[in-house]
Amino acid sequence: MAYAVGIIHEENGVFGISFPDFPGAISTGESIDEAVSKGAQMLAFHIDGMVEDKEDLPPLRSFAQIRDAEPEWAEGGVAVAVPVELPGKSVRINISVDERALERIDRAAKAVGQTRSGYLVNAALERARAQVEAGAA
Repeated sequence: MAYAVGIIHEENGVFGISFPDFPGAISTGESIDEAVSKGAQMLAFHIDGMVEDKEDLPPLRSFAQIRDAEPEWAEGGVAVAVPVELPGKSVRINISVDERALERIDRAAKAVGQTRSGYLVNAALERARAQVEAGAA
């Protein structure tokens, strides 16, 4: 698991979190815990969007590296390490599937503008997320 540095600032009782390595990735909360939680969700969404748009992901820096390069980020803030899932290298797999099921998968993937592989991976990840949310995984 990788970690992105988040910087939390408080203003008028609202806590904001920003990520120096991901400009524009910001969120807020009514508490530090809520800001971190919402920030982690927003950062995952932000990274997914960058991947989908085929943008290069920035290298993740340590707090010390950010403080030394861009001290304005740290001024008056609290640094937190937020876990992020960065995409890895694509790996080819071999699966067996009923031909009729494969035809349905291909039609469904085409209907939403995805490749077969992308469609299957997204479906599997969605199911995994649902299981985690239900407490089953």
